[in-house]
Amino acid sequence: MSSKLSFSLPFRSFYPCLECRTCVIKPVKQAASVRSFTTTSRKRATAAPPIKFSSQDDLPPLNVQNARVVPASPSYFSGRPDFTDNLLNLQALLRRYQTLPTVAPGQAPRVAWRTVSQYRLLVGEPVRASKYHQVIEILKRLNQIHPAVMPGDLQEAMQIYKRDINPYDVVKRPSVIDEDGRACGIGRRKSSSAKVFLVQGEGQVLINGKNINQIFGRIHDRESALWALKATSRMDKYNIWALVSGGGTTGQAEALTLGTAKALMVHEPDLKPALRRAGCVTRDPRRVERKKPGKLKARKMPAWVKR
Repeated sequence: MSSKLSFSLPFRSFYPCLECRTCVIKPVKQAASVRSFTTTSRKRATAAPPIKFSSQDDLPPLNVQNARVVPASPSYFSGRPDFTDNLLNLQALLRRYQTLPTVAPGQAPRVAWRTVSQYRLLVGEPVRASKYHQVIEILKRLNQIHPAVMPGDLQEAMQIYKRDINPYDVVKRPSVIDEDGRACGIGRRKSSSAKVFLVQGEGQVLINGKNINQIFGRIHDRESALWALKATSRMDKYNIWALVSGGGTTGQAEALTLGTAKALMVHEPDLKPALRRAGCVTRDPRRVERKKPGKLKARKMPAWVKR
């Protein structure tokens, strides 16, 4: 068949070829038009008949074989269901009563909360200290609500977290100056501890019976050990005699800082704001994180090798 055939074929059953005049060509049949189907003629599905709950006889029969016990707590299948329920309950109470008038944190009633070990024995679950800290923060916020408008259900919910002691009976023993004019202060940092005796003098420092230059070779450690006196301009007014043990040079130096600040506040209590601004009053709780099995350090993982 020639490829020059460009005109439309007439409506015949056969048409002769233009080149040879002997063969014939069958015209291409047009595709049948697509028939559209609709679902209007089909039978529509009907919903189940409504259930009438007016009487017990109208209810469908109960299949006892397929029935199951539904747990009362939504956290039943979690690892710590009691702790999760307690935390959710406190969060719900905080959302409900967060608009009530509060008092300043220093004027709130003094409460002795349970420690994390005591709470673990109470619920019988391995609760982490960081998770229990969230509970304590919510309890401190709820405790700041004014006692005159404290709801009864809130008091009952907070009662299980309180220790059975009177917090006002715990009185800190005040530090005094002994007959030799010495004030004692104990400081700790990491695994180091220092017992510092501070007495008025010319600025001499003895640590474990040795000079400070013999104990601390780094200048940074020497300045850190005497930072409490340097921040308050008392370098040449007091003598220091200290006993340090445990840890390394950095921990011992910072333990001396805290012990010296405590002893200095016994001599001059008015220096506490200045020492707090210098960062000498608060105990530093940071420690080196332990190495884990399967890791190079505390969190460092070995290099991944494909092959």
